[in-house]
Amino acid sequence: MKKIQMVDLKGQYEGIRNEVNDSIAEILDSSAFINGPHVHAFQNELEEYLGVKHVIPCANGTDALQICMMGLGLQPGDEVITADFTFAATVEVIALLNLTPVLVDVEPDTFNIDPKAIERAITPKTKAIVPVHLFGQCAHMDAIMELAEKHNLYVIEDNAQAIGATYTSSDGSKQKAGTIGHVASTSFFPSKNLGCYGDGGAIFTNDDDLAHIIRGMVNHGMYKRYYHDVVGVNSRLDSIQAAVLRAKLPKLDDYNKKRWQAATKYSRSFEGQPNIVAPKIQCVCEGGKSSCDCHVFHQYTLKITNGKRDELVQHLNDNGVPCGVYYPVPLHKQKAYADDRYNEEDFPVTNQLVKEVISLPMHTELDDEQIDFITNMVIDFVNK
Repeated sequence: MKKIQMVDLKGQYEGIRNEVNDSIAEILDSSAFINGPHVHAFQNELEEYLGVKHVIPCANGTDALQICMMGLGLQPGDEVITADFTFAATVEVIALLNLTPVLVDVEPDTFNIDPKAIERAITPKTKAIVPVHLFGQCAHMDAIMELAEKHNLYVIEDNAQAIGATYTSSDGSKQKAGTIGHVASTSFFPSKNLGCYGDGGAIFTNDDDLAHIIRGMVNHGMYKRYYHDVVGVNSRLDSIQAAVLRAKLPKLDDYNKKRWQAATKYSRSFEGQPNIVAPKIQCVCEGGKSSCDCHVFHQYTLKITNGKRDELVQHLNDNGVPCGVYYPVPLHKQKAYADDRYNEEDFPVTNQLVKEVISLPMHTELDDEQIDFITNMVIDFVNK
């Protein structure tokens, strides 16, 4: 059996080696390292893939989130509601801009932000909601967009973990994750479903005026060289990373299909296990499809409900199976974001999830032998 890895970037690279190497050599020969042809081509190709009017590439996903908020003109003291159970970057940029983060609980089955918790947290100071499409599945965007319209709020989708996922609205219409709210951010960190070989990110919007503002912001506030019309930052996707992403983008749906198939094999193995809860998929795929794009499984995350999660982590690591706990500490308990406004009784789900979740290896190169080995090890240990 091949060595099991949490993410197998080298194996994935083998399938695009020639294209990537040729493109990088071309960039080195041309020396078009910043805002070169590959960046512009990738922007256009991603716009077409997503069905969105504007893609603005930038340096990383955290920058993308921050620039979204800057572009919307949010001001110090404005409240921004987001999930307590997610990576810190989401709340980090809120704090950096002197906005007021408002953390709310998530759903116990999808791990995504709870619309009911959002509604309870809205005040006259609330200006925006940041739903995080966690682990590869969209939050309940119908409910979130209804709340935003009712209260005149912006919706900024954090799409760092769900690029390529499709959301089906209650009316049957379908949209790609990141194209539903007013603006969205994503990350191209190497381990993402669409990842480059360094840092990278992008912003999506269908708003022409907002796109214009953001295009200046990512480049020091310039629309014309040395003329600074808005306060901006230095956040540009470099050409080499764009070339890598161009090689991967046509394969993204196939990559996500392989993740779905691996997740399906995992979940079938865990059926009937009383102490193991497999990830919930919100949609019901028509005709029993073998793959679906409603969940792209950036992570495959179980709940271990008999108190043996930490022991299982150690056991897997001791036996050559990498795993992760995403996330071990709620944001409202992190030193950087602790606030007297928060009451523990407002976070029952998150406080339980941090004790139970464990993410197993998930990538495009997983094979049946590896999945069988991992699932048998998990089941045998949890049931001891």
